[in-house]
Amino acid sequence: MKKVLAFDLDGTLAPSKSSLPPQVGKLLDQLLDYFDICVISGGKFGQFETQLLKGLKSDATKLSKLHLMPTCGTQYYKFNGSNWDQIYAENFTDDEKSKIIAALNEGIDMLGYRESKVYGEIIEDRGSQITFSALGQDIVTELGDEGIRLKEEWDPDSVKKNSIRDYVAKLIPEFEVRVGGGTSIDITKPGIDKAYGMQKLIDMLSITKEDILFFGDRLAEGGNDYPVKEFGIDTLEVSGWEHTSHRLETVYDAIK
Repeated sequence: MKKVLAFDLDGTLAPSKSSLPPQVGKLLDQLLDYFDICVISGGKFGQFETQLLKGLKSDATKLSKLHLMPTCGTQYYKFNGSNWDQIYAENFTDDEKSKIIAALNEGIDMLGYRESKVYGEIIEDRGSQITFSALGQDIVTELGDEGIRLKEEWDPDSVKKNSIRDYVAKLIPEFEVRVGGGTSIDITKPGIDKAYGMQKLIDMLSITKEDILFFGDRLAEGGNDYPVKEFGIDTLEVSGWEHTSHRLETVYDAIK
């Protein structure tokens, strides 16, 4: 039996930048009786608070078994009984941030992918990760379902994201540049991706790869969940939170 269930957030546990659906929150709460649960995503911790934690009605004992890894595992938070402690953060220096932001701006301008209408910042400093969001960080907050639709339609074949990634990666080869979500590019220190986060979790919990089952919606090669699969952890690909909910019901029914 697995000891840890690990999840991507956007597109896996919840719609992009949207609240945790109640049925998913209920299932996670039930499964915390049997497993440690890890959520790893490109979002910053504040996004975890509004998107995940507000919809998770678990007591302190259960929350102590929840492991939060924002910004693709470059940060790790653990519940201390009353608050969330940051255990580590692989933060950039100011000079590194400036170099990354300059490279992103050059890439999107040279390729012609700077949108005239955006919602919030398009380049966000998340401390340990710099993220480019083509339509702005706040599009779903401001437009709701319409924002989700616009994000899905912006680059359905990933041509734009891959072009930006390839261009920017050549400018800053000393950093990790990868496609994030449907409209985003994430940049971290080299060698840091979701597999890095999983290795940190393994070390902290004194477990093995075989003890983890990972759920993600971008497990194909090139997707931001793929490093977990390549790392050798058992994975389940899902097509959205509804699919995840169905999978979790199956897991829960098998063990309760």
